[in-house]
Amino acid sequence: MTVSVVVPLHNKKDYVRRTLESISKQTFQDWEAIIVDDGSTDGSAEIAESVDDPRFRLIRQKNAGPGAARNHGIRESRGEWIACLDADDIWLPGYLDRAVQVLTRERVATFTAAYGEHPGINLEDMLRRRGLQDGLQRVTPGLGTLAFHYMVAFMTPCSTVARAETVRKHGGYDEHSRYGEDASLWLRVLLNEPAWFELTTLIEINRHASGLSGNLKGPRPTEPFLLDSSAILADSPPKLRDLAQRFLALRAAKTAAMLGYWGRAQEAREIFERYSQGRDWSVGFTWAGLAGSTRVGALTGDLVRYVRGVGR
Repeated sequence: MTVSVVVPLHNKKDYVRRTLESISKQTFQDWEAIIVDDGSTDGSAEIAESVDDPRFRLIRQKNAGPGAARNHGIRESRGEWIACLDADDIWLPGYLDRAVQVLTRERVATFTAAYGEHPGINLEDMLRRRGLQDGLQRVTPGLGTLAFHYMVAFMTPCSTVARAETVRKHGGYDEHSRYGEDASLWLRVLLNEPAWFELTTLIEINRHASGLSGNLKGPRPTEPFLLDSSAILADSPPKLRDLAQRFLALRAAKTAAMLGYWGRAQEAREIFERYSQGRDWSVGFTWAGLAGSTRVGALTGDLVRYVRGVGR
């Protein structure tokens, strides 16, 4: 088969059948689907196992998080290209067909399409306002920090098909974090490989069902590449190392703003000072990170949460 689809599954019994049906309904049909049950306790695995199609196979593991589940599926895969789909999201019927067309025709490592958010939220206009463009993407030293940040953010597991050799070469998904476990992979890919972006909505993300990306009642975990950036910088081509450092500073400032909002100014200050070093103050996140490193961030967070009635 051409494409190996990996579906990490953990307690999604109300959504998984719809997700698997969206794979079955693809106009491109040369695929296998590996469902990795990540320790589900709600009957999700039994629903997945009941699908009457020999191209689907279920494997099980103890709960270890989405990164570990995806990597397990990738190790079991046999396809030339890897596509991941979370068990509460869906692909529109032409997604794999379009990805395979591009990956067959172009010398690129990945194909990423735009996604919409359930119910009926189209993000294409927002993506274009951020400066993202259709077609071949090659990162250059002159690329702005914010533009690079938006490129990395555009790539998600559910919207990206990658050459299997590319995923394996760059280490797959981070298994030590349950938040941002994919960003290190996309960061490495963009710094080292040509990619293809398509700003046509071919995926529907179900945010209401996500248990790991929500961030309303407490601070989200720090992204793994901020806990230890040495591997990212070592893997960066020398001509792009400054861009990588500027990207890390931006993401550290964004994280510092978030930590400050939740009253954790000391942690915010530590991560902000570790990466910022006066980099790219033209980017608004830098000022927000500085504020988060002081009492200002906590006071702002207290006020906003009081008004919203969140975390009280």
